[in-house]
Amino acid sequence: MAEFNQDPRASGPVITGFTARGFKLDGDNLGPRRVDSSLVLTPVSAMPWDAPALDALGIEDMAHVLALEPVPEFLLLGTGSALAHPPRALIRAMEAHGIGVEVMDSRAAARAWGILRSEDRWIAAAIMGL
Repeated sequence: MAEFNQDPRASGPVITGFTARGFKLDGDNLGPRRVDSSLVLTPVSAMPWDAPALDALGIEDMAHVLALEPVPEFLLLGTGSALAHPPRALIRAMEAHGIGVEVMDSRAAARAWGILRSEDRWIAAAIMGL
């Protein structure tokens, strides 16, 4: 099982490691915990996410991200164990809401989340389980 060390400057939820089906989290109001599913992260919350197959991912699956105020700078989209591209319609729809999308594998997205949040960047992440 991979472990990460949380940057002490980071605020809000941070992924501290991976489990066979999900993630180990810390830094949200629920304390350290395991989430055995995909995950949506905002600067203030971490929520289990019933992610569809990547090719079926649509704007309706980003409701938690779209509800964030202010709008996040961009969305980190973790696509599982390997980098894969989501439907172009999703990217266009997110951009229409003023939110760019950075696509990477889920491990890279988890690392990027921790680094960017330690810089107090106002971002969101939707990270599919491995």
